[in-house]
Amino acid sequence: MLGKYTYLQVALFVFGVVFCLIYPLALVWPAGWMWHEGAPFASQYYAMIVGVYATLGVCLILAARNPAEHLSLIRFTIWSSVVHALIMAVQAFQAPEHGGHLLGDVPALLLVAVVLWWLSRNPAAGAASSS
Repeated sequence: MLGKYTYLQVALFVFGVVFCLIYPLALVWPAGWMWHEGAPFASQYYAMIVGVYATLGVCLILAARNPAEHLSLIRFTIWSSVVHALIMAVQAFQAPEHGGHLLGDVPALLLVAVVLWWLSRNPAAGAASSS
């Protein structure tokens, strides 16, 4: 049976990979992952957000090796995901043409936050028991 610490490692790796794939996600489902019309990099904002999330993704992949040493990064990912999701949800309700985000990146970010929060509670204990 895999321990909670191992699940945290897997979650960090998987979410890191997904964050690195924001650009292809926008190509597959623009209404759920992009906030502008046209090609993905037609927007300077979108280019910036792809770069920020790709960087966070790489850092999460690296943190998966030893999550107990990267709690501040995990906490940042949790809270920034909640804030990002809440802002996007409010904006999607204000601009109905962006309603796809309520089924795309908003729940995805909340899922990231909840899963990482649940799995990162007391990770040092999990690390000790899995060694």
